[in-house]
Amino acid sequence: MLRTAIGLGALALSLGTAVPPAVATPDAQTAATAACALGLGSLDINTRGVNSRVLTSAGAGAVVSTPNVYNTPYAVQQPTAFTAVPAGNGRTTRSGKVVWGSGYLMQSTYTVGRDGKLVGTPVFQRIGNGWGGRFLIQSQYKASAGSKPSRTMLYQQDEYGLFGRWTEVGKGLRNTGYVSGMSSMKSFTLIAATPTYDMFLANNRAGGLYTVKIPTSVPLKPIITPVRTSSWQTFEQLVSAPCGRDGTLLLGIDKDTNTGHLYTVGHAAGTKTVIKSLGKVPTTFPDWNYFRFTPAYNPLNGG
Repeated sequence: MLRTAIGLGALALSLGTAVPPAVATPDAQTAATAACALGLGSLDINTRGVNSRVLTSAGAGAVVSTPNVYNTPYAVQQPTAFTAVPAGNGRTTRSGKVVWGSGYLMQSTYTVGRDGKLVGTPVFQRIGNGWGGRFLIQSQYKASAGSKPSRTMLYQQDEYGLFGRWTEVGKGLRNTGYVSGMSSMKSFTLIAATPTYDMFLANNRAGGLYTVKIPTSVPLKPIITPVRTSSWQTFEQLVSAPCGRDGTLLLGIDKDTNTGHLYTVGHAAGTKTVIKSLGKVPTTFPDWNYFRFTPAYNPLNGG
């Protein structure tokens, strides 16, 4: 699998398949779910743009559309999480990574006004090629809001299930390991980023929900721990955001029905992890790729 890095690297988020649990865990969720929100973005292939909305335990906010972001002959897919930071006068600058066409990894940056419409011209920086795969996930660790990232990593699963990691070194990306044996996993979402490891929630085709802990050391050695053993196979995508001090707000998207189910997930503790269903989200999810908008400082402490 070719990975040619020619620019700044970062870690991207890939989307997979999952199913809602038939019965939610009855335990009380410690996080204050009313204060938890997920800024959800999606690629709109009809307008070559981006749709955004906010999900909370109280429901789903209205869709804000930003057409004509990607006026390119190439298909755009596999978005990472995008940072969304204030740019003055009610404007917001969004920046993240996408894959163009057959595998061009691009840094994508654009600014929107209060109405969601483009302000100025989007900027795209080519990072490398050979990035065709099932998903991308970016992990970046910062010790505090005022510090610079101490590490940035990209994860990708290719079409055959081979899982790889790339670490930003200078202005490029260096592969720091591949591992097989995870081809049955349908979706990954990042729930923790620490100085020494990343942790994902992932579901597989058999209905299991797992944590995948990946130490930053070389070689790549994932530690896979069951969280639930059934009922999670119907989600094609998992998208998550921090919730409370050390929990996670989790959205599972079923593309067969274009529906979404929302959960709060307590701090990862294997099969003892507390999961509470917040129910079906009162909207549809017809777009192809979904991702999360994050603040500039985005501590993830779910695992």
